[in-house]
Amino acid sequence: MTSRVSQIAVLGSTGSIGRSTLEVIAASQGTLRAVALTAHRNVQLLEEQARAVRPRMIVATDPAAAAAHNWSGLPNGVELLVGPEAVAKVAADPQVDTVVSAIVGSAGLRGTWTALEAGKRVALANKESLVVGGPLVTRLAAERNALILPVDSEHSAVFQAMQAGRRDEVSRVILTASGGPFRTYTAEQLAIVTVQEALAHPTWDMGPKITIDSATLMNKALEIIEARWLFDLDPGQIAVVIHPQSVVHSMVEYKDGSVLAQLSPPDMKLPIQYALTWPARRDGVAAKLDWGRAMQLQFEPPDFERFGALRLGLEVARRGGSAGAVLNGANEAAVATFLGGRLAFNQIVPACRSVLDNHNFDPDPTLERVLELDGWARQEVIRWISA
Repeated sequence: MTSRVSQIAVLGSTGSIGRSTLEVIAASQGTLRAVALTAHRNVQLLEEQARAVRPRMIVATDPAAAAAHNWSGLPNGVELLVGPEAVAKVAADPQVDTVVSAIVGSAGLRGTWTALEAGKRVALANKESLVVGGPLVTRLAAERNALILPVDSEHSAVFQAMQAGRRDEVSRVILTASGGPFRTYTAEQLAIVTVQEALAHPTWDMGPKITIDSATLMNKALEIIEARWLFDLDPGQIAVVIHPQSVVHSMVEYKDGSVLAQLSPPDMKLPIQYALTWPARRDGVAAKLDWGRAMQLQFEPPDFERFGALRLGLEVARRGGSAGAVLNGANEAAVATFLGGRLAFNQIVPACRSVLDNHNFDPDPTLERVLELDGWARQEVIRWISA
């Protein structure tokens, strides 16, 4: 007797996580099937993916990019939908079992929200869904009996290690960070970092926005906030340690002092597959550790002075409310202006700090309010730069 094929919708299929997800699905020996794909401007790759996997639906969320593209090569039987609102149709489709939420940034929140509202299993790669919507998102998941499974390597590691004991036995979680390309830089060196240098991550192959976040350690700040809501932790139960090799993806410390870690090479296909197949573990295409080779694993405490993003993450995790939406919106705008050559690398975090300090804090915002504040924070960064 064969098990039912799991029907997967990949939101953000042309990004790094989306492409890796399609590799996992292709290697699943027919147990997983991509039935819906979405992309923003990379419509050429979206069409190529559609020809390769033959989904029922594809979505091009940028109407201008969709209108400019010749779709004559789209296979018969593949429905083309255009516009950001079409993501909701895909995420709520009754035939979809699992939604991979891999759209980068706060733009991914709507897809996550719709999938949870429909009671779906959500493989969450879009950390901003919990950074921006934290308690709203987790409350919705509980109300609709939906399931959130982490795709971020750090949160997947925590999720896996937590299965070794009871939830009330967990003392704290330790998120690992590679430290990025500037782990040993002085403050003076950080002031003259170029875009090209910041995009050269030493261990991970990611998109530009996430790569810059890794260089500032803002990605770890956002992961602190995500972990707080995903695992219902007190912020004091979350710690960060620098681990340059990116082999230990995170650890869970139990009350008796035992520390359980999840180890694997830096390959996102492993946590993606685990989120798609949990509670089962299956043969996969992710790289495996070579235990016949000498290896050293290094750990060191983070420098909160040089990398102030970590302080912001811990502060926002403690405050909750509207703070996450404002930090995320400010960071997305600051990273975009750095990539555009209008902001120095070492000013990304100060810009975020200024906007966070000057917003009208709302302890219990609605979804509409957090999205409104996300937009406000982006505009505030532009004004901060121009001041």
